[in-house]
Amino acid sequence: MYRKVENAPREAEDFELPFEGKLSQDNRWVIMASLVPWEEFEEEYAQNFSAEMGAPALPFRVALGSLIIKEKLGISDRETVEQIKENPYLQYFIGQRHYSSEAPYDSSLLARFRERINVNLVNRINEKMVKKSQTETDEEAKKKVPKQSQERRESANKGQLIVDASCVPGDISYPNDLGILNKARVKTEKIIDSLYEPLKDQLNKKPKTYRNRARKNYLKVAKKKRQTRKEIRKAIKKQLQYIKRNLGSIDALVKAGSSLGALSRTEYKSLLVVSEIYRQQEWMYNNKVHRIEHRIVNVSQAHIRPIVRGKAGVAVEFGAKISASVRDGYVFLDRISWDNFNESVDLKAQIEAYYNYTGFYPESVHVDKIYRSRANRSFCKEKGIRISGPPLGRPKANVSQELKKQAQEDERIRNNIEGKFGISKRRYSLSRVMAKLPHTSETAIAITFLVMNLSALLRQVFCLFYIYSTIKSFSASIHY
Repeated sequence: MYRKVENAPREAEDFELPFEGKLSQDNRWVIMASLVPWEEFEEEYAQNFSAEMGAPALPFRVALGSLIIKEKLGISDRETVEQIKENPYLQYFIGQRHYSSEAPYDSSLLARFRERINVNLVNRINEKMVKKSQTETDEEAKKKVPKQSQERRESANKGQLIVDASCVPGDISYPNDLGILNKARVKTEKIIDSLYEPLKDQLNKKPKTYRNRARKNYLKVAKKKRQTRKEIRKAIKKQLQYIKRNLGSIDALVKAGSSLGALSRTEYKSLLVVSEIYRQQEWMYNNKVHRIEHRIVNVSQAHIRPIVRGKAGVAVEFGAKISASVRDGYVFLDRISWDNFNESVDLKAQIEAYYNYTGFYPESVHVDKIYRSRANRSFCKEKGIRISGPPLGRPKANVSQELKKQAQEDERIRNNIEGKFGISKRRYSLSRVMAKLPHTSETAIAITFLVMNLSALLRQVFCLFYIYSTIKSFSASIHY
């Protein structure tokens, strides 16, 4: 059940502290709380709950604010709750009215927050937050510009759009066929134990799994520093035979009277995943290949796929592939997929999204080589957009200094999004997403870009505050 809480904007001075103090107005959490549009999306969040049934849920500001705190500080779910319990500024940020030394909720609820706040909602909050700040800045700038020049600017393309794609690795160990089959075999053994339990009085013996022998066969090869192809192929064949035998035993137990309903939700999902892993690995073994469509590389996180990036350090990454764009220095998540895709097909949609966001098309689009297809070039030409990079065809023998300078400037601008990806992975959590489910991982990825833009807005506020303080002190000194 969800009960809407009157969450009218409250001043930091109204926050009740036990020691009769007051929160500072220039604290970063107080400023960030004023930047996030909490009230505008509370109705949409409330649709996740019944209006009459169930215990009252925590407000939207508590849910989103907790996820922002976790990402901003780069801490775990448990540490997030501890930090909120100890810090009055964090309690003000999530909408509490007074300080409390008790935990506001259990740390396990953060996983629920990620389930209820989906990636689309986070993206819309991100856009609304940035647009609100930019609108206030633009209105101040328009007051200083004559009407004629404003009309001229509104009719032309404006701004720059920077687009690129990257991979966000998941929290899995580097996969190999033998290791995947070993984990799949262990899952089948546990499933056999669960299905045999209701029938142990009817059946004389539990189906043989040869688990000790199977593990010894796996470790015999896995512990070797160097394995030959022949040894690996022989070990894979043995693990496939063990899994095939176990899957047959599972079918026999079901026919004997056991029910798949006796399995837990996790075990039933594991059974489906293991069946698909066996099919894929058997096909690759018989055809002597190492590639197959929608290949599963992890038993517990079956949604993760190998993403071939062709980078110098790591040629293949395992996680989600994202497509993002930078507008006016702010980064936005445009697409996220667990399967590999050609990012160049997203350029038209990203340009149209820029138009819907700003009301005009960009003056220039800065992309790398893969985006410079004929279809994308003709689309940009039709909209009056200059696309970065050399034209298609044979390179010209003599290139003017002006064009060389323009190419260098375009590449310098395009590096902005590379820096955004670097910050998201070194400073924030996109170097390894710790969420385990696909939808919660997508929310965690989107929250990272939201926090990055929130930090950028916070820096602007601090810069303006510093400039104002400097001018004020300078004026006071002159007056003195």
